[in-house]
Amino acid sequence: VCIFFFSRVLECQGLPIVNGQCDPYATVTLAGPSRQSEAKKTKVKKKTNNPHFDEVFYFEVTRPSSYNKKSHFDIEDVDEVDKMEIRVDLWNASNLKFGDEFLGELRLPLKFLRQSSSYEAWYFLQPRDNGNKSLKPDDLGSLRLNVVYTEDHVFSSDYYSPLRDLLLKSADVEPVSASAAHILGEVCREKQEAAIPLVRLFLHYGRIVPFISAIANAEVKRTQDPNTIFRGNSLTSKCIDETMKLAGMHYLQVTLKPIIDEICQVHKPCEIDPVKLKDGENLENNRENLRQYVDRIFTVITKSGVSCPTVMCDIFFSLRESAAKRFQGDLDVRYTAVSSFIFLRFFAPAILSPNLFQLTPHHPDPQTSRTLTLISKTIQTLGSLSKSKSANFKESYMATFYDYFNEQKYADAVKNFLDLISSSGRRDHKSIEQPILLKEGFMIKRAQGRKRFGMKNFKKRWFRLTNHEFTYQKSKGDHPLCSIPIENILAVERLEEESFKMKNMFQVIQPERRVLYIQANNCVEAKDWIDILTKVSQCNKKRLTVYHPSAYLNGHWLCCKATADNTPGCTPCTGGLPANIQLDIDGDRETERIYSLFNLYMPKLEKMQEACGSKSVYDGPEEEEYSTFIIDDPKETYKTLKLIIEGVGTLEQEHAQYKRDKFKKTKYGSQEHPIGDKSFQTYIRQQSEISAHSI
Repeated sequence: VCIFFFSRVLECQGLPIVNGQCDPYATVTLAGPSRQSEAKKTKVKKKTNNPHFDEVFYFEVTRPSSYNKKSHFDIEDVDEVDKMEIRVDLWNASNLKFGDEFLGELRLPLKFLRQSSSYEAWYFLQPRDNGNKSLKPDDLGSLRLNVVYTEDHVFSSDYYSPLRDLLLKSADVEPVSASAAHILGEVCREKQEAAIPLVRLFLHYGRIVPFISAIANAEVKRTQDPNTIFRGNSLTSKCIDETMKLAGMHYLQVTLKPIIDEICQVHKPCEIDPVKLKDGENLENNRENLRQYVDRIFTVITKSGVSCPTVMCDIFFSLRESAAKRFQGDLDVRYTAVSSFIFLRFFAPAILSPNLFQLTPHHPDPQTSRTLTLISKTIQTLGSLSKSKSANFKESYMATFYDYFNEQKYADAVKNFLDLISSSGRRDHKSIEQPILLKEGFMIKRAQGRKRFGMKNFKKRWFRLTNHEFTYQKSKGDHPLCSIPIENILAVERLEEESFKMKNMFQVIQPERRVLYIQANNCVEAKDWIDILTKVSQCNKKRLTVYHPSAYLNGHWLCCKATADNTPGCTPCTGGLPANIQLDIDGDRETERIYSLFNLYMPKLEKMQEACGSKSVYDGPEEEEYSTFIIDDPKETYKTLKLIIEGVGTLEQEHAQYKRDKFKKTKYGSQEHPIGDKSFQTYIRQQSEISAHSI
C-alpha cells in the first residue's frame, strides 16, 4: 500500500503581533506515535498578521525499503495510518538570538482524512499541549488549510506492463506530444504533479535522458525568441528540475555545503543597502565581506564541473544541441539554455533556501538569510551571461556591487564550466556543434612504442582535450601526431613514481593494453587532467575495473611482478567521481501513481480525445475549450489516448476487484475494523450503493 497526500497551507488571519512585528511562516509535519517526518516550511511573509501562503507540501506513507527520506514513512500495517496526524505550526521569524516565536498549532488526524479524499476548512490555532489550560485559543488567530489524501494499493509488476511500456516508449513517439508521458503533463492541473512520478519512472528504467531530450527539443522548436528559452513552467522545465533534485543532491552537498555552513555560523555583516545598515557597520567592509563570499562560491561552482552527475551532463548536452540547431545565428543560446537550469534553477535556489535542499537543517536566521539572498542574486546574474548585467538589478546598490565582477575572467569561467557540464563523450554524428575544447597545455609524454623498434623516450608535447578526442602535437596549432577517441579511453589513473623516477605522472589506458604515460607540470595540473579525462570517458562501456599502478619494464610489471604484459590489473580503478548516483526507486509504485493521475483526470483525457477529433475533421478556428492542449498530430495523439484509457480502465477493474475481495474477507467487529469504525461503515455504505447501481 502507498498513501500519498498533500497539504496546501492557504492563509491565516488575525495572528498575534509579537514585539511590534509579525513575520509569520508555517511548518508542516507528518507525525506518528513514536516519530515524525522532517518539517517542511513555507516562505516567511514579512510585516503581516494575515499572511497568504498557498504553498503545497507532499507526503508519502509506504511499506519499508521503498525510500529512505525523512519525509517518507515506513509502516508495517496500513492500520498504523490511523495513529498518524498532520501538524501545522505557525512561527514568527524573529531577529532575537533566542530563536523564532511559536504562534500556535493545529493537529489533523489522518483517520479523519481517510473518510474524505479532499478536505478544506478554517481552524482555530491551538496552544501547545503543555497542560496550561489558561490560554485562550481565540487569541492565537486562525488558519485555512486544504489537505488532499490519496491511498493507493500497488500490485505486482506484471499488472502494470501495458501502461508502463506505453509510458517508457514516449521518447520514441513522433511527435513526442502524442506520447503518453507528454499527455499526462497536458491533463494534470500542475505540471509538477506529472513530473515527479514520470522522472522517477524514467530514471529507474534508464530512459530519462532520451525522454527529456525529446520534450526539450519539441519545446525549443515552439520557442520564437532565444531570450525566453526554457523560461516557462513547462513539463520540460519541471522534469529537469526534478531530475536535478534527485540526481544532484550529492553534488550540491560536496559543492556548496562547506561554505554555506561557514556563512550560517560566522555571521559576517554583508548588508550593502545603505538604508538597512545597522549602527556601527561600515558599508565598504560589508561589501568586501560579501565580495569574498561571492568569489568563493563562484569559484567552487565553476571548478565543480568534474563532479556534475553524468545524467545531468547528458541532459545539458541535449539542451545545448537543440538550442544551437534552433537558433544558429545566436552564439550565446547554447550557453543560456544550460545556465537557465544549472544556475537559475539549481545553484541559486540552493543558496537562497539551503534548508529546502538539505544543506542546512533549519531556515536561516534573518541576517544570514539576507546574506544568502545577496549572494544568490549575484551568482544568478554571473551565470546568466547577459550582456547588460548591471541593468538586471532594480536596486542601485546591487548594480554598484556588481561592478566588482565586470571582468572577462568571470564570463570565461562560466563558459568553461558550461562547456564541461554540457559536453558528452558520446559522439552524435548529427551534431552541428564543433568539438568543445575542455583543456589544453604542454606536458611530457613517453613514447607509446607503436613501432617495434625505437626508443621509448620522453618528449614535450602540446596536449588538447575536446569532448570528442584527446590529442597531442609538437606545438600549439600543429597537426596532431596522435589522436585518441574518447570512447577508446578505458581508464585514467596515477602512475607510481618508482616507474620512471618522475613525479606527477599519470596513465591513459587504451584497448589492447596500450598505455600513454604522461608527466604534468605539477601535482595540481596532474589531478586536473586526471579528473577531466575521467569525467569525459566515464560512460564508456568497456571501462576497466582494475589497472596496474606501475609500468611494465624489463619483462615484468613493477607493481605485482607479473611477467606477461597482458596480465589483468592488480589494483581496483579509483573512478573517484560521484557521477552516477544510485537512486532507490520503485517503478511499480511510480506507475501506480501515474495510473491514479490518469484516473483522476479522466474527464480531461476524454476532452482531449474530442479535441483530436475536432482537429482531424475541422480545420477552422480552434474551440476555446480545446486550445489548452498541445496536439501536433491528432491521429497519433488519439491512438495514444485510446491506449491510455484502455490501460487505466483495466487497472481500475483490478482495483475494484481487490477492494471487493478485501471487503468480503474483513469482518465488522474484528480487531482490524471494530464496531464504531466510521471509515468502515462509510465503505459498507459505498459498496451497497455500488451493488444497488449494478443491479
